[in-house]
Amino acid sequence: MKVKKLLVAALLLAAAVSYGQNNNYIGQDYNVSPNVITTAVPFVSISPDARGGAMGDCGVATTPDVYSMHYNPAKYVYLEDKFAGGLGYSPWLRQLVPDMNLAYLALAYKINDRSAVAGTLRYFSCGEIEFRDSHNEFLGKYSPNEWAIDATYSRMLGDYLAGAVAGRFIYSDLTQNQSDYGRPGISVAADVAVYYKRPVEWFSSMDADFAWGAAITNIGSKISYNGQSDRRDFIPTTLRLGAGLKLELDEYNSLGFNLDFTKLMVPTPPVIARNDQNQPIYNDDGTYQILYGYDNNVSVVQGMIQSFYDAPGYGYNSKHELVNYGRFYEELCEINIGGGIEYWYNNIFAVRAGYFNETALKGNRKFVTLGAALKYNVFGLDVSYLIPVNTVAGSNPLENTLRFNLTYSMGGKKS
Repeated sequence: MKVKKLLVAALLLAAAVSYGQNNNYIGQDYNVSPNVITTAVPFVSISPDARGGAMGDCGVATTPDVYSMHYNPAKYVYLEDKFAGGLGYSPWLRQLVPDMNLAYLALAYKINDRSAVAGTLRYFSCGEIEFRDSHNEFLGKYSPNEWAIDATYSRMLGDYLAGAVAGRFIYSDLTQNQSDYGRPGISVAADVAVYYKRPVEWFSSMDADFAWGAAITNIGSKISYNGQSDRRDFIPTTLRLGAGLKLELDEYNSLGFNLDFTKLMVPTPPVIARNDQNQPIYNDDGTYQILYGYDNNVSVVQGMIQSFYDAPGYGYNSKHELVNYGRFYEELCEINIGGGIEYWYNNIFAVRAGYFNETALKGNRKFVTLGAALKYNVFGLDVSYLIPVNTVAGSNPLENTLRFNLTYSMGGKKS
């Protein structure tokens, strides 16, 4: 009965949030401008692996693999192999530029049946960019880049519950030390996560495993690109909640279902007062005059708490008129939903599919994902493909792009 109530609640929440994509507050009747939450170093939010990328960016409660760091590091203790390694590659904006990409290296080691450690390196290349000064004088060609390195310790907390903590160092060099543009940004962050998995007897004709997971990732300091504290940006602190069900259909076939909810724990931009010329109105101290919502120039901890209640619930339409669509509605719109299905044959070949939904008010990312996997002995290959379903061409940097992962595991399966 509890399981049924949980599934019903999840479906109701999914329906409520999905409703936002077609609500006419964001459509042609009102043409309200999106109120998107932006952060620094968004590359740490990109799903780095083809498996999660093929399942609607799901991963907080999927079966564990070497790429679990991004979604839920607590899963590492459930790895079946003693050691695992993985290398991922994702082209970025391939429709526009040829040399932007995300590379990902992951290593995991299972110490014993109750503990494991893992580490990853994420490298994002912005390609070759031509720099010019304020007088349009050529300064040279540079290759801006960002990278993050992290490590985690995962441990069983009970018979079915695992927990983990992770640390992360983030380095963002978008200016290549050109003083006219700024300096590299640096941040230190942490993750906390739990993962619960156990066999269930819900089906008389087959074995099944039910899992749920929760993780708060990238809890860390703000980033500054000018070496001063007057302008510091939040990093993408993210809350992930999800559940998964894996069915052993028979000796050779298995089928998994997963559903993830994600939310940025970063303050929502407030609605700023504007004059008749649609220009911002300032207070005497030089700050913007806020009509609705809360000041988002707050500390990291305050921002995480505030993110659950600070949606202004108002927006300007094309006529510069304020439209009230409700604070609770906007808070719901800040929850993204991803769902995925994974089928395995004899633990050798897999096919995957998924869907990801972000409401129009918060960015309008909507896409279908497809993928496949092949395992041979200790090696594995995963591929995924993303198909946008909204009408704006080029709305997703991974649009119509193949992503690849190679994995290696050894040490035999653990009981």
